[in-house]
Amino acid sequence: MIVTIDGPAGSGKSTAAQGLAARLGFRFLDTGAMYRVVGLLCLQRSADLSDQPAVTEQAENVEIRFDGGRVFADGVDVTPAIRTAEATRAASVVALYAGVRAAMTSLQRKLAAGSDIVTEGRDQGTIVFPEAECKFFLVADPEERARRRRRELQSQGTSITFDELLRQIHDRDRRDATRRVAPLKRAADALEINTTKLGSNEVLLLMEQTVCEKLARP
Repeated sequence: MIVTIDGPAGSGKSTAAQGLAARLGFRFLDTGAMYRVVGLLCLQRSADLSDQPAVTEQAENVEIRFDGGRVFADGVDVTPAIRTAEATRAASVVALYAGVRAAMTSLQRKLAAGSDIVTEGRDQGTIVFPEAECKFFLVADPEERARRRRRELQSQGTSITFDELLRQIHDRDRRDATRRVAPLKRAADALEINTTKLGSNEVLLLMEQTVCEKLARP
């Protein structure tokens, strides 16, 4: 079974996907990390983020591997590096390019082949796995998402103001919803969950019950 979890930045997709995969005994596929890898490599290799062919080349040639919660790019552990504010901004830019999305979509399908997986991102239920048996779409108020992101960055020793994070989230939402290729939207058959006032366990319980009901159907 493939379970997709889509939604905007900070809605709780990664936490929910990892927790749900653990409860179900499924593999977790962090697709957002894959775009962060491409963005990070462009920064590290001084590739112009506005140069679509150059950025696409990075996406088409990078080897991305997941191992025990760690993310590797061309054999190098980049787990902390892809979570920085700079990598996040770069990821939001490179994700706009059709060539990058095509390369990541192909790799995501390859990684998921023949497996029970929980995958999260922005186009998993609409573009990458449109035939997935179970789909979720998580949302949350922008202010709550900014608070969550700030806590995450502070835990990494990065200081940034709440207002700046809120501005970044609004900008990211606008880009994701209006981009020409694979815009962020809820799949028609996805269950929408507003996580603003829900604890992680409450979200997980609702998702687990939904998946189990589908698994029990003949």
